[in-house]
Amino acid sequence: MKASEVKKGHVVEHEGTVYQVRDIERSAPTARGGNVTFRFTLYAIPGGRKLDLSLRADDELKEMELIRRAAHFSYKDGDAYVFMDAEDYTQYLLGPEIVGDSAGYIVEGLDGYYVQLIDDAPVGLQVPTSVALTVVDTAPELKGASATKRTKPARLDTGIEIQVPEYIGNGDRVWVNTLSGEFAGRA
Repeated sequence: MKASEVKKGHVVEHEGTVYQVRDIERSAPTARGGNVTFRFTLYAIPGGRKLDLSLRADDELKEMELIRRAAHFSYKDGDAYVFMDAEDYTQYLLGPEIVGDSAGYIVEGLDGYYVQLIDDAPVGLQVPTSVALTVVDTAPELKGASATKRTKPARLDTGIEIQVPEYIGNGDRVWVNTLSGEFAGRA
C-alpha cells in the first residue's frame, strides 16, 4: 500500500517489525515539483516502542491484518495474563511485553477486552475505556476539611495508584478512565 493511503490505526510492517500507526503528518513543499512527504508516528506491536518514519507519497508500506477478538480475563500465570476468546474459548497467553501499562486495568468478569492478533499470535491488548476497581489503601478523610475538592493518592486492588477525592475510603469501588488513568466516579 502506498504511504499516501495509510490511515491512523492501520497496522503496517517496516523492516521486519510490526507497527500501529498513531499519527500522520502530511507536508507538501511549496516549490514546484517537490515531493509530498508523510511523517508517521508508529508504535511497535508488541512493546510499544515509538518510531518516527518519513516517507514519500509513493513509498510502499506492507499492511498487516490485525484481528480483534473479544476476550475475557481468566487468570494470571506467573507474569502472564490468560484471556479466553468470548466466542470459541481459545486461550491467549499475554506476557508483560504485550500487556504493558494495561496490567493495572485487568480484572475478572468484565466485558470490553480485545486481544489483537496477527497471524493468530497475540500482539496487543485493548482494554475497556473505564474499569471499576477497589480502593485497598488510602488515607482516611480529614475531618473539617475545607469545601475545596482536594484529592489524595489511593492504591487499587490491581496495584495501580490514582488520585481520588477525599471522601473515597478503603473498600470503595471506583471507576478509572483507562485512557487518562484518572478517577471517573464512584462505582
